[in-house]
Amino acid sequence: MTTLEFKNVTKTYNLRGAGQLKALDDVSFTLVSGQTIGLVGQSGSGKSTIAKILTQLETPTSGAVLLDGAPIPRRGKALRRYRQQLRMVFQDPFASLNPYHSIRYHIERPLRLDDVVPKNQTDDEVRRLLARVRLDADAVIDRRPHELSGGQRQRVAIARALASRPSLLVADEPVSMLDVSIRLGVLNLLADLQREEGLGVLYITHDLATARHFSDEIMVLNQGRVVEYGTADDVILNPQNPYTRELRAASPDPEKHFASASTGGAQ
Repeated sequence: MTTLEFKNVTKTYNLRGAGQLKALDDVSFTLVSGQTIGLVGQSGSGKSTIAKILTQLETPTSGAVLLDGAPIPRRGKALRRYRQQLRMVFQDPFASLNPYHSIRYHIERPLRLDDVVPKNQTDDEVRRLLARVRLDADAVIDRRPHELSGGQRQRVAIARALASRPSLLVADEPVSMLDVSIRLGVLNLLADLQREEGLGVLYITHDLATARHFSDEIMVLNQGRVVEYGTADDVILNPQNPYTRELRAASPDPEKHFASASTGGAQ
């Protein structure tokens, strides 16, 4: 079992001519493989700062991030191994894939960089990963990202994230850029992969309803502070903080919201 601990993390930015901005204020949580935590909050709440710290794009001002009890590495081969264990699915599938390269290239690259399979098995592994995200490999493997739909592109991005066989996945608003009609299919895919692969997933979203639908626990952020944290049902059905109640009132019912979505397609 892999355990990721975010311990009493504060992140402060120095703003030129405007003092300081505290993006995170003493935030703590623990994510283990096989668990999904929904990280919920409006824009500016600190969600993306947490993702950047976990992916080593930012460093905490204070506090610590531990992987299996040890501080996450900052450089060299150890950092590379950490990044192999923790992968990210970005919000925008239009921007996260290079338009000049084929789908085959996007998935082959992490396989080769991380020596996941022998070179003569790379093509088979690419095809397996595409099938894993419910895409027809023959139909998409040699196409460019612009030739696919938004939902297909995000499925490719998920396959690329899975290529290194991580134990943890950070999904940063993974469906917010997609058409409403195909969002549930992608979220159900992520939920199936989490369960079948035993992944620990940090699901970042502004939508409390889908967080409940796909998370074991929910952590609510407001202005960089955790204002509520508990099981998904407890947070949704019995919110203690006024901010959580506001978010709940603003969130659609996921079953009604996605009633017209097809969960079996790969759009």
